[in-house]
Amino acid sequence: MRLNRLFAGTAIAFALALSACGGGGGDDDTLTLRRGISAKVDTLDPHRSSAAWENIIIGDMFLGLTQHTADGQVIPAMAESWTTSDDGLIWTFNLRDTTWSDGTPLTAEDFVYALRRIQDPAIASQYSSLLYIIKNAQALNEARIEPEELGVRAIDDRTLEITLEQPAPYLLGLLTHYTTYPVPRHIVEQYGEAWVQPENIEVNGPYKLVYWVTGDQLVVEKNPAFYEADSLCFERVSYFELEDLAAVERRIEAGELDINNAFDGGRKAELDRRLPGWARTTPGLLTTYWSFNSSEPPFDDIRVRKALSMALDREYLVENVLTPGFVPAYSFVPPGINNYDTDRPEVSWKSLSRPERLVEARALLEDAGYGPDNPLRFEFKHRSTDDNPKAAPVAQSNWNEIAPWVDAQILRQDTKVLYSDLRQSNFEVSDGAWLADYNDPLNFLYLLDSDTGQQNYGNYANPEFDRLLEAASQERDLQARAALFAQAEKIMLEDHPITPMWFQVTKNLVDPTLQGWAENAEDNHRSRWLCPAPEAAEPDAETTE
Repeated sequence: MRLNRLFAGTAIAFALALSACGGGGGDDDTLTLRRGISAKVDTLDPHRSSAAWENIIIGDMFLGLTQHTADGQVIPAMAESWTTSDDGLIWTFNLRDTTWSDGTPLTAEDFVYALRRIQDPAIASQYSSLLYIIKNAQALNEARIEPEELGVRAIDDRTLEITLEQPAPYLLGLLTHYTTYPVPRHIVEQYGEAWVQPENIEVNGPYKLVYWVTGDQLVVEKNPAFYEADSLCFERVSYFELEDLAAVERRIEAGELDINNAFDGGRKAELDRRLPGWARTTPGLLTTYWSFNSSEPPFDDIRVRKALSMALDREYLVENVLTPGFVPAYSFVPPGINNYDTDRPEVSWKSLSRPERLVEARALLEDAGYGPDNPLRFEFKHRSTDDNPKAAPVAQSNWNEIAPWVDAQILRQDTKVLYSDLRQSNFEVSDGAWLADYNDPLNFLYLLDSDTGQQNYGNYANPEFDRLLEAASQERDLQARAALFAQAEKIMLEDHPITPMWFQVTKNLVDPTLQGWAENAEDNHRSRWLCPAPEAAEPDAETTE
């Protein structure tokens, strides 16, 4: 268990009496927002994290060059303005005059340091490839060049220049992502990996970490040095690591939670009855897809991957098991994504009926050498959260419908552990999902590029797929770019390194009295935009009739 020291005088207040959203709550009247997150936190270092639930906290503490509004629009953050060269390769950002939470000036050098740091092989960032769009980033990550050769430089304290490998119409959206956040060099170099501990950390965003005990909670408090600190409604935000969705419901009914980033989709009608206005859904840039470890037998055989993909009854799952609003997926890139105005590629067998799919799946496996005397046995891992435990036994039954000699064993895993296994290719078949980091098809398709690294879970490699992604990245005409992406996606889908399962709606439980919440497809909800109901914020205010 990770146990962090507390600032003197605050431990009792945090451990024993956290105030209610409305400002009441025992001896501590600090306005506190209480948020549930769906898994345990491993790190709050923006360069080491790759988890959406960690992003909820990291994004409350740090800001990059740009940020999202509550409804998902991209607006300035640390950058007040920017310009672009005619070829789209050189971006110049003019930074606001601001400081870290300890009063140290925040300068362009902090961004230079951070963007070099995430490509440092010693950091081994799971997300380094997301920023390979920056000139020489991949070469730096592979230790082929010196850090000074990265395409990032400080022209002066308040002017940052970023040079790209290719034009990137999605760059401003990408710069909202936590991998691009600055980090305080003077703190990181003083404390090393412990720089994110409450007693050491300094931030540039709305809130600063003051308490962290795994299994209890994480707590942040308003950063007075934040450039818009006066606009924050909540003085404090507490985050609770809650994987048990039944426990989440009990906490809400007890008045102990204001937001949770997940709920049991099959219970939405019941939640609407018991907790009116709490369950929020909206179409999201979110695909659940299952990965095959194509670098190891038997899944190095395309016939096996295709057969298992065909046998899965997505329609039954969506109609009878999963959250209302989910849509069966026969492609990887979700509908509604920007810069993909083209005929959407799908798997070639989508038009077949389910009985026809099962017949072809059996024929494929028999052609691959499987049968009564050589059964196909494998393990399917799935996450312990959300709808995933309910989907796993359906998948097991679907695969057994191909033939009695198809034997799938299902293994439920803690979500954090499962993603760790995925990154290490320690699986045969595994559940997983991807939520867009930025609104562009490349954010999904790059996951299957052979250079992507840890997030190409099954080690898929196809030179033509890679070539098409590279060509799309060089293409400035958005329609031509989309056509290249579509060609690449079609090739990948027919190789079956993954099997798309369903496109999701976002799912949150939100106190209907909270103000400032807005739905957005990237499911990004920063605490800085939220406020309690007026009567909750001013419990002692006089009322008049």
